[in-house]
Amino acid sequence: MGGSGSALRVCADHRGGINWLSLSPDGRRLLTGSEDGTARLWSTADGRCCALLQGHESYVTFCQLEDEAAFTCSADCTIRRWDVQTGQCLQVYRGHTSIVNRILVANDQLFSSSYDRTARVWTVDQEQASQEFRGHRNCVLTLAYSAPEDLPSDPCLEAAVGGGLLVTSSTDGTAKVWQVASGCCHQTLRGHTGAVLCLVLDASSHTAFTGSTDATVRAWDILSGEQLRVFREHQGSVICLELVDRLLYSGSADRTVKCWLADTGERVRTFPAHRHSVSTLKYHAGTLFTGSGDACARAFDAQSGVLQRVFRGHTFVINCLQVHGQVLYTASHDGVLRLWDVSGLQSPSPSPRRPAPKRSLSRLFSNKVACAAPVPLQPA
Repeated sequence: MGGSGSALRVCADHRGGINWLSLSPDGRRLLTGSEDGTARLWSTADGRCCALLQGHESYVTFCQLEDEAAFTCSADCTIRRWDVQTGQCLQVYRGHTSIVNRILVANDQLFSSSYDRTARVWTVDQEQASQEFRGHRNCVLTLAYSAPEDLPSDPCLEAAVGGGLLVTSSTDGTAKVWQVASGCCHQTLRGHTGAVLCLVLDASSHTAFTGSTDATVRAWDILSGEQLRVFREHQGSVICLELVDRLLYSGSADRTVKCWLADTGERVRTFPAHRHSVSTLKYHAGTLFTGSGDACARAFDAQSGVLQRVFRGHTFVINCLQVHGQVLYTASHDGVLRLWDVSGLQSPSPSPRRPAPKRSLSRLFSNKVACAAPVPLQPA
């Protein structure tokens, strides 16, 4: 079911697995972070490497690309900022005492999470952390930030949320909401019975969605800490989440993606066809793209659930993917960045807001934390 996608370009410059892939806001560049300790900048115009970012003393865990600067974090306990024109390292942020898992750049602030059980915030042009967030009992994984302008203008909350709120997830089974200005814990989100692997935030409704090794997704009010609903149909760890137009997509170790109505928790449909855990997903222009531990990427029509295309060529788990224009970019633990032609996939219809008929659900077989373990490519 579904045709095979054609590779436009294969970029094998890295000498180790690629852990993350970031697309610049203007769409002109890509950034990859690798097990080989380097990051590379790529042009989306021709798919060629335009800069090699060297300086980390261990593998790069995650990266974020802005229009004028690139940010990388590493198992060497540091974060680096780079000039995208020259590839020069502009700053090194030191303070964490273990592997830095994630970074998030927003509002001229740099947020980070680490195996040292802390999250930190830095002013982008300062090399010393301006605030530490301590309270998790195990490593801090993913991050989300709600800016002050996205929070209610309630005089009772003004002091607490004046600098925005940071949401963190942890292998201790909780997520926490932090007051950025004070560093104080605003709420602890308790309910999961396993590590919280992934997190997305809906700023407009002040709702966080978390996915866990307990096979559930949970929705939380970040202001009150109240658990709003539980999404229970997965049969394995929830590895990745994507929120699009009040629809929540969750990828799981049970080899499926499920689509839910974010406001009610009702399951809309299931996207099967994967032969291993779903490690990453991305919604783009009516198409749901997935990457899997089976080394394949897939494209599904988001409305009907039909598998449209399978992209084969990688030899290990796909850790991250991005879409720009008519090109799908996939980054894998095999160390290769692949570019694929996705023309003809865009769906003109909006995604559904109500469940599809049950008969179609039963008959369709269709952002390095939370990745499936690398596995060899399985024969088709």
